[in-house]
Amino acid sequence: MSRQPEERIPGAMADLAVLPLFHDLKGRRVVVWGATDAAGWKSELMTAAGAAVTRITDGRPWDARDLSGCALAVADAEDDDQAADLAAAARAAGVPVNIIDRPAHCDFSFGAIVNRSPVVVGISTAGAAPVLGQAIRRRIETLLPPGIARWGAGAQSLRDRVLSLIPDASRRRLFWRAQAERAFAEPDHPAPESLMDPANLTIRVAGNGGRVTLVGAGPGDAELLTLKAVRALQAADVILYDDLVSDDVLELARREAKRLLVGKRGNRPSCRQEDINALMVKLAGQGKQVVRLKSGDPMIFGRAGEEIAELKARGIAVDVVPGITAALAAAAALGVSLTHRDHARSVRFVTGHGHAGGLPDDLDWPGLSDPGTTLLVYMGRRTAGQFSRRLIEHGRAPSTPVVAVAKASRAGETRTVTTLGKLVAQPLKEIDGPVMFGIGEVFSDLDAVGLAANSGLQREVL
Repeated sequence: MSRQPEERIPGAMADLAVLPLFHDLKGRRVVVWGATDAAGWKSELMTAAGAAVTRITDGRPWDARDLSGCALAVADAEDDDQAADLAAAARAAGVPVNIIDRPAHCDFSFGAIVNRSPVVVGISTAGAAPVLGQAIRRRIETLLPPGIARWGAGAQSLRDRVLSLIPDASRRRLFWRAQAERAFAEPDHPAPESLMDPANLTIRVAGNGGRVTLVGAGPGDAELLTLKAVRALQAADVILYDDLVSDDVLELARREAKRLLVGKRGNRPSCRQEDINALMVKLAGQGKQVVRLKSGDPMIFGRAGEEIAELKARGIAVDVVPGITAALAAAAALGVSLTHRDHARSVRFVTGHGHAGGLPDDLDWPGLSDPGTTLLVYMGRRTAGQFSRRLIEHGRAPSTPVVAVAKASRAGETRTVTTLGKLVAQPLKEIDGPVMFGIGEVFSDLDAVGLAANSGLQREVL
């Protein structure tokens, strides 16, 4: 049974505590009331933004003449009554007002700032946790190289010229994306505008620009995505995503990107692989940036090989951004080393789902039965009992520990510890969600240690 790709309309923006806005104050008048250090700092801040600041420090209330023609008003009041009077006067004059440290009387607030002008990052906690805002600012400061300021200024100086040389909006966006990537690759270049010389634009936008990027979405936790994966999602025109990709991961995509569900699930209506391949070719052929978003890692049981071969055969540019595969996510959640030197000499990733829908009939059972090998079994919920029986038939001990991790890294993650012998009799088909089976002596301590270490998770020992 097959199904057609389903378009997902990007969800509405979640509720905002405040609306972030950026004021252009160059040459505009701002009035600041108060002789305190806090008022002085606000004066310096707005002067840095190009405002013509009028400072009132003699304690007199401001009047209509002070507020006339002002873009903003700021005051450091002595008490709540004074704050209310100052705020009322500013609002009567139609001037947005900020009373320092008195949010009830403010029309706007000042957040923490990362200054890479013309790139400016503002951070707000809506007054709930200013210290947290400062901590966030420090982290962004470390991630955003100072040289980004030069790249921003260079782009600003070239905008009109690029617009005239590349009138097509899609090609122009492609050019700017390339420059944005170069900005982070060469943030310390002394003259980035020379690298963005419009004389070379025709070379840089040659071809229709369409390409496909296979991106690993990881096991579900959006924080486990790589930075490169996030950048690919932010640059995508169209995202073709699997059933198991979480909503949190999709929320990181560019809001304008079209999202199409092309999931493939066993024994359920699914998109045919041929249709997915054809859709990628069609969209990339139209010049679009296509992200094929796969749960886990694209190169581990994700049919990436078939998709890459088809795209290359059609002359479509393709690259791959790896992700955290379910086996590694489960091991991390359990705190288990898959190659613990006391128990395992090798690790094998195995599929429990063959082309015909049952247990694959061409698995290397003697090798899989090696007691020194840790097995991670994908797509094995329906065949877990048969899989365990075959391992025992080829010499693996019935007492070999087994752990089933469902929804690894997601809310509702569950773990069930059992053995090969017990799994033959009780295959655990009732477990909900994607399941990863781990088999081997590295899991021998989970019943006593591993599960107890994470008491907030659902767990069961059989």
